[in-house]
Amino acid sequence: MTMVSCGPSTPEGPVNVAIIGDADSLISSGMRLSPAGQHYRAATAEGLVTIDEAGNVVPALAERWIVTDDGLSYIFRLRNSDWPNGAEMTADDIRTALRRNMRDLRGTSLGLDLSKVDEIRDMTARVIEITLTSPMPDFLRLLAQPEMGIVLEGGGSGPMVRSDQTDSLPVVLEPIPPEARGFPAREEWQSRTRPVAVSVMSAREAVDAFSDGEIDLVLNGTLADLPLADTGPLTRGTIRLDAALGLFGLIVRSDSGFLADPARRQALSLAIDRGGLLQPFNVGGWQSTSWIIPQELAVGVAALGDRWANLSLQQRREIASRRVAAWEGAQGEELVLRIGLPEGPGSDTLFEQLSNGLGQIGITAVRTGMGEGAELELHDRLARFYSPRWFLNQFHCRLELGLCSEEVDDLVEQSIVERDAAVKAQLLAAAHMQLIGSEVFIPLGAPVRWSLVRGNITGFEENRWGLHPLFPLSQPPT
Repeated sequence: MTMVSCGPSTPEGPVNVAIIGDADSLISSGMRLSPAGQHYRAATAEGLVTIDEAGNVVPALAERWIVTDDGLSYIFRLRNSDWPNGAEMTADDIRTALRRNMRDLRGTSLGLDLSKVDEIRDMTARVIEITLTSPMPDFLRLLAQPEMGIVLEGGGSGPMVRSDQTDSLPVVLEPIPPEARGFPAREEWQSRTRPVAVSVMSAREAVDAFSDGEIDLVLNGTLADLPLADTGPLTRGTIRLDAALGLFGLIVRSDSGFLADPARRQALSLAIDRGGLLQPFNVGGWQSTSWIIPQELAVGVAALGDRWANLSLQQRREIASRRVAAWEGAQGEELVLRIGLPEGPGSDTLFEQLSNGLGQIGITAVRTGMGEGAELELHDRLARFYSPRWFLNQFHCRLELGLCSEEVDDLVEQSIVERDAAVKAQLLAAAHMQLIGSEVFIPLGAPVRWSLVRGNITGFEENRWGLHPLFPLSQPPT
């Protein structure tokens, strides 16, 4: 399809943003946020630090901070700011809110990511300290997650505020003047900013609205809906792909029948042609992988390359075929496996690719929707921080996402309190290899995230984290 750029927003008018997803997920008071909910929370309730349009961690409620030489203590000085109700913002408020956030995140993968937090205390009225059990170089990125935004009495401190109180979409967000956020006043602030109108739509609705000139920016596109947006040369400069970091593969949700044995589960992974998996999508630079932790982060396996580099695809499929045939012969039945995928034309193509690979080893694949009891289900997640531990945490037994390994969880938990960097690396490497050996996940490659961006939009940049903050969009073109 050809994207049509018509009727762009004016510098004075709102930036019209569509986030692909469920409309009911935009405004939530809980901690299990959708991508739309993350964008809204980040815009209206910032934390001590936040993430800018390039994906960098920048000051927010904390105007500055220091990290002690041992890497165990982070000391933040708050900016001189008030809450929306006019009350002075204090370190005691922040400490209480952070502790509440940590409590409410228990049982989530982000809660596991934050396991190194040992204590949160206020040192003075405007200084707060967070101590860790062991050093964590990327700790600030976790504090910048939308779920760690600070809320008091149901409201946050910006940097944006909802200007409409209707139940309908779009939700209009206005940037809060700097003097109301503890910064010096800026001349002509009102004329130099513009509101952001946020809607949540299905992928098809969002792409159509963009094509019709009704929407300036579409966020949260995934592989499932990529074919709706033309990736050909006519849209160059309009479709923007993030070089995303995270997990994209099939989680094993059953350990019965054929899937009861790790060697048989491995047969599924052997059968897939990862190199050709995304060729129908025309996604340049996509990185496939046979590991759970990507090579750039892998501890102890960085030099190994592909897991089966010494075997051709045909040889791998011959090995897998023998395992399938042996099971079918013993059971006296043909092997059928269900694969759960989200709706969308991209999922249609992905299923064809996966089904073809499994068919080569004698397995009949049947497609189902997500959450419909499939033995295999797509797991498509963006990383929260730059560490092997994030990838290992996604399969923790407490999350009950699929098959897991308590031995892996134990090794990761040992790494949380280990202060020796070399020993920590050994523990994470051992955990990775143990998880690979348990064959609870079929890694395919990096997640795919795309956006549609009109040419007059400023404040948008591609980044690895898939979060594109709304506040920078309020600055009009110069």
